[in-house]
Amino acid sequence: MRRPINRRFFMGTTAAASLSTLAIGASPPATVGSRRPTAVASGNGLRAVERAVELVKNGYDPLDAAVEGVAIVEADPADNSVGYGGLPNEDGVVELDGAVMHGPTHGGGSVASIRNIMHPAAVARLVMKRTRHCLIVGDGALRFARAHGFPEVDLLTDESRKIWLHWKETRDPNDDWVPPPEPEVADHVHEYIKKRVTGTIHCSVLDTHGDLGCTTTTSGLSWKIPGRVGDSPILGAGLYLDNEVGSAGSTGVGEANLLNLSSHLIVEAMRRGLTAKDAVMEALKRVAETSVRDPKRRRPDGKTTFNVSFYALAKDGTFAGGCMYPGGKMAVHDGDSARIVVLDPLYEK
Repeated sequence: MRRPINRRFFMGTTAAASLSTLAIGASPPATVGSRRPTAVASGNGLRAVERAVELVKNGYDPLDAAVEGVAIVEADPADNSVGYGGLPNEDGVVELDGAVMHGPTHGGGSVASIRNIMHPAAVARLVMKRTRHCLIVGDGALRFARAHGFPEVDLLTDESRKIWLHWKETRDPNDDWVPPPEPEVADHVHEYIKKRVTGTIHCSVLDTHGDLGCTTTTSGLSWKIPGRVGDSPILGAGLYLDNEVGSAGSTGVGEANLLNLSSHLIVEAMRRGLTAKDAVMEALKRVAETSVRDPKRRRPDGKTTFNVSFYALAKDGTFAGGCMYPGGKMAVHDGDSARIVVLDPLYEK
């Protein structure tokens, strides 16, 4: 049975969740190597990289470290683009996508359009470890998660419900939905309506043995058509790694990334000898070149109508990120400390 979660409940149960549902499918800690660990994530992942590096320094698998790192954001009601509190589809239902890849085994797993499960990245890890499949979707993904002990929760918070209702009540002045009086509408609600939320969280981790793990998890595009799946749970698009080369992931408008499998492009570019930065910029150029062939994705000036961001971590510990337009950020932990880094844009405006 699903149960609602308020902020007080969230603050009191996040640690317990890490010890229970997140432990399903995790490996016990092993030995600690001599390599300096590194973790990179999207701009909303500062706590994620801090947690991930803390874990690999204690011998945890890089994928387990990445999954537990992003779980902090998945459980955070203040992040409206990931997990609990994520903005819903057009019917007011939160549908989540998540994927993982594991360097030492070159394994991968993902779930898409899963409802009522707070930690899709952990379920994706279980798809990788406990099935012969790579992707499980919809009701099947929910049943799989429940079979392994993941609790169902109502992912729509009071805040995200208010934002969704305001979108529904104001999008067509001729329908029968009527918004509340303007003084009752918080200012930040209007900001969500002006621009659709496309955020996600990606995290790539390099452990003390030089092994890689990565995950991408999201609530997807706000107000999406029910059942819509973006790039996040698609191996090669929302994330990709090769343990001998590096790891990459993305956030932003997933359709453009799906059409180019950009994370795979980035890893393959690094395999050819490009630096992480050059590999990211090459992928951005590819997305720009192919996307503008479609009028729906082309501005009058010939540039893309959307933004997308990429994050890359090479086998040697070097890293880089890039975005289509200015404003993107990434979280980085170099083994000593965590910080936010501004992404290099392909276009200046």
